[in-house]
Amino acid sequence: MKTAKKPLIFASFPDMLEMLSDENACRKYLENLLWNGKPVCPHCGSENKDHYELKVNGKFKGLRKCKDCRERFTVNIGTMFEGSHIPLRKWFIAIYIFSLHKKGISSYQLASDLGITQKSAWFMLGRIRNAFKPKYMKAKISGSLQADETFVGGKNRNRHGNKKVKESQGRSVKDKTPVFGILETGGNVHTQVVSDTKAKTIKPIIEKMVADGSIIVTDEWGAYNNLSRKFNHTVVKHNAHQYAINGLHTNGIENFWSHLKRGIFGIYHHVSPEHLHRYCDEFSYRFNSRKATNNEKFNFSLKNSERLMWKQLIMKK
Repeated sequence: MKTAKKPLIFASFPDMLEMLSDENACRKYLENLLWNGKPVCPHCGSENKDHYELKVNGKFKGLRKCKDCRERFTVNIGTMFEGSHIPLRKWFIAIYIFSLHKKGISSYQLASDLGITQKSAWFMLGRIRNAFKPKYMKAKISGSLQADETFVGGKNRNRHGNKKVKESQGRSVKDKTPVFGILETGGNVHTQVVSDTKAKTIKPIIEKMVADGSIIVTDEWGAYNNLSRKFNHTVVKHNAHQYAINGLHTNGIENFWSHLKRGIFGIYHHVSPEHLHRYCDEFSYRFNSRKATNNEKFNFSLKNSERLMWKQLIMKK
């Protein structure tokens, strides 16, 4: 087997289509990216460039046999592509488009672009989003942070008279799903769908994620009371028309909430509470990778993919 090549660099979407023009080219790109020249058996973990290459009808199409455990495998095993009957090239196109669009793409539009069913496109997007879910944090975040919460759901004024609900505004809403977020000023955003925005829910999240002594800027919501016991807490009183104190504000996290909502309402129109955390992961990833190139975003999706079964996708969190 030849030594690993440097990953291809795509200057544009047409470039990607030209360089990865067929299934074989897509497979080799994925193998080079994940294995770096040495195939790894997913069954026993054996890394060996000389694993047996098995041919089908006289052609090698990526099927290998492990020299140690003797099991057969392909590069797709353990990734979002495992078990899929959709060609790898269509998967690559979907991932690139998804990474390219700043606000995502609907399953109906993707189905039309790829010539597949809407159900298949929805499943594909679910698997791609799964690659964006947050990883285990090895260390707590610190520095200057902004914390805030928002509510995602339909607007009462847009509902029919018999479907309007009481208390659809403010932090005690009954028809929307609360999301809590922490923004590292000038850095990454971290979001989490929560059951409510009370202190008993919000404070443990902050204490788990944030290093003691860090600067935390919030509004005057009561759930943030007494944060000063562990953190350098600054309160911006929005009700008093105060929006910054000595350059500290919550404008960054509020700006992210607006991007999240515009993306959901403009592209997806409706997101059920059971799947909201996946869309929050998607928009958090888009925000956190805002300085990355399209190539880097594409490769990140491939490197971090893992198999997600249909039953897992439709399962309530």
